[in-house]
Amino acid sequence: MTSSVLPQETIRRIRDGEPVSQNEIAGFANGLASGAIGDAQAGAFAMAVFLRGLETSSTVALTEAMRDSGTVLRWPNDGRPVLDKHSTGGIGDAVSLVLAPILAACGARVPMISGRGLGHTGGTLDKLDAIPGYRSAPDLDHLKRVVDETGLAIVAATADLAPADRRLYAIRDVTATVDSLPLITASILSKKLAAGTDALILDVKLGSGAFMTTRQAATELAEALVSVANGAGLRAAALLSDMNEPLAPAAGNAVEVQAAIDVLTGEDAAPRLRTLTLGLAAALLQLAQIVPDRETGLLQAERALVSGAAAERFARMVHALGGPADSLERAGRYLPQARIRRPVFAARDGTVSAIDGRAIGLVVIGLGGGRRQPQDAIDHAVGFTHLRGIGETVDENAPIGIVHARTEADAEAAARALQAAYRIGARVERGPLVLGRLDPLGHWSD
Repeated sequence: MTSSVLPQETIRRIRDGEPVSQNEIAGFANGLASGAIGDAQAGAFAMAVFLRGLETSSTVALTEAMRDSGTVLRWPNDGRPVLDKHSTGGIGDAVSLVLAPILAACGARVPMISGRGLGHTGGTLDKLDAIPGYRSAPDLDHLKRVVDETGLAIVAATADLAPADRRLYAIRDVTATVDSLPLITASILSKKLAAGTDALILDVKLGSGAFMTTRQAATELAEALVSVANGAGLRAAALLSDMNEPLAPAAGNAVEVQAAIDVLTGEDAAPRLRTLTLGLAAALLQLAQIVPDRETGLLQAERALVSGAAAERFARMVHALGGPADSLERAGRYLPQARIRRPVFAARDGTVSAIDGRAIGLVVIGLGGGRRQPQDAIDHAVGFTHLRGIGETVDENAPIGIVHARTEADAEAAARALQAAYRIGARVERGPLVLGRLDPLGHWSD
């Protein structure tokens, strides 16, 4: 049933902190999708929620209404649960490229709805676009066919999925209301629900390279996402993970695809990326009741990786979405290469004691690996590889990284910026990669 309450009354009630019904929220979301709600009203709604917040029940209602504003995917009931993951973003975060094929190899369907770069963080779709021919925005029929045939598809949300969210997000982007906890939560989850997801693992990142730089902010977001997801009937759990340094020793697009391929094919070049991916896979396999506990999930996920089954799934997905059939075997041939590669040395010898992850992300954008404006084209070849992590030694034989650039001037500027992002000091111990786990009931554990 659609609400008969005037949109301005819904806005007023939220502004004044009064309760709003599920029908009101649903009516407003339907108006966003249909165009019955004007830009001014959408902006006022977003600002009211930004300033006053929403109760959990109202956020659930908004999430469900945005889900129902478009197509909701239905999948065959054949024993393969539909699984997905969402990360709040970071530097060197190529988890999706490894996690999705692991889950598919473990017997799940994985229609992973992903995004492009946001702020200083890279986007999964921008990375996959580095693979020649890869279609990151197939129509729904093609998406379903690929998932049925290969077990997975990492793609963009189509216009059919949660159109109310697409409209509201565009409004938030220009009204300084992006960082509203209820609106962030509803935006993320409405698309996951529209994809027909049965279980969802949330990777909420914390640290210098994350959007959430404090533990309190990351904890609040994780709790909101898990509470609203489960309130909307989607089994969800969350991990807090460290983003005080790049997750993989690479930052960029093609270079992160290569890092993910290295993990899939058994190269021991990105241990933190491998470890976190396996941890997320184990948690999600347990959440979906494919395995009885996290330890069994970890063994099954690692078996899928070590056996080559996950790599085979990735290769099949790439080919089914238009990429080359031998994308793993000949990645070096297909992925774009920067003309200039130069090692970057620290100003002095010592141990990496701290890294400004956000600064590294901004340097990648400056090289052309991200967007300054929405319409900008991306240079998929540029970025950094061989990035040193906290606690690692650097000297004249061990650079802090290698810059991949299109011009000498770009390489020089990026090298200076990378040096500034690294603090060299006394030996320090790396902190834990996973900082906490939140189960579907809202209980935290180490």
